[in-house]
Amino acid sequence: MNILFLSWRDIKHPHSGGAEINNFEQAKVWIKKGHSVTVFSSMFPHAKSEEIIDGIEVFRKGSQVLGVHFQFFLWYLFTTKEKFDIVIDQFHGIPFFTPFFVRVKKIAYIHEVAKEVWLMNPWKWPLNVIVGSLGKYIEPLIFKLYQNIPFMTVSQSTKDDLINLGIPAKNITVILSGVTLHLPKPLPKKENTKTLMYLGAVAEDKGVRDAIKTFALVHSKDHKTKLWIVGKGEEHIVAKLKLLCKELGVYSSVDFKGFVSKEDKFKYLAKAHVLINPSVREGWGLVNIESAACGTPVVAYDVPGVRDSVKNNKTGILVPKSKGSDGLAKATESLLKNKSLYEKLSKESKKWGTSFSWERMGEESEAYLKKQVSQK
Repeated sequence: MNILFLSWRDIKHPHSGGAEINNFEQAKVWIKKGHSVTVFSSMFPHAKSEEIIDGIEVFRKGSQVLGVHFQFFLWYLFTTKEKFDIVIDQFHGIPFFTPFFVRVKKIAYIHEVAKEVWLMNPWKWPLNVIVGSLGKYIEPLIFKLYQNIPFMTVSQSTKDDLINLGIPAKNITVILSGVTLHLPKPLPKKENTKTLMYLGAVAEDKGVRDAIKTFALVHSKDHKTKLWIVGKGEEHIVAKLKLLCKELGVYSSVDFKGFVSKEDKFKYLAKAHVLINPSVREGWGLVNIESAACGTPVVAYDVPGVRDSVKNNKTGILVPKSKGSDGLAKATESLLKNKSLYEKLSKESKKWGTSFSWERMGEESEAYLKKQVSQK
């Protein structure tokens, strides 16, 4: 098959995350199986407009917000290229609107429905309110354009959201994500001091503020505890979070480690006692699987995506979002105090976290694409 994959970011984009890793790992499997894969994505500073990554041809045009969508429209209709057998139209808040002008077989690929995340965008007032409000109310209308398009997604949570937005259940296929593990051998021992960890983009929609508030509550009862915040974020956001740490009296016990190598990420995960994940919505929650593979239970909100990647009371503890940081703190405290429960969750986590692979996901999605192409 000759496959065209549309995504607002590619694997080299400075803000790429779990979705982009997912895209490229699957594409690498398809390449190994003899297919051709082209990725159309946005430009970013110092990026090449065209390059080949692991056999995948990458075209970059336009900005990641709307610009890439318009540039794809022009590129697809007005440039000479080989015919594609199937086009994968990926949603990141908004899709590429392929039903209007792409006449070959196409599927919609989505990790998560944005919903309330629209209102957590990083732009300044009043643009953040305007974009957030428009996105929240326009999103359901966009899905109406895709009611007859097959959907591929990574979790039952997202499938449920799609059904609620009017996509027929028969049009939705769930293929669970894979994971790339860089586990140190042997796994290092846990820190002598009880250590909580936050891993992910240091951004509002990922709930990092709630992670700090959770830690402050835990720390108020055990002053020896500490928190690691691992992940990249804009300087002004990090500065605000450090100020919050000072206001809560935990500044000296919080270590902002920033972006780290894959190897160091897994070392930190293995050494930490609990991963705190206060995200309000995920497509799947890759960090939860990575943490589980290291034997580190996750304490998180019981929200879409997260409830798929964390098995409640088996690989972690899920807390109703309504209970906020207080609920996360109480769950963390109870887990750290209950040695037998902790060991049980840690053992089950390792089994769960090491059961996923990109090879399996790539093979399942390849079979799915073949099926779609074969249907008239």
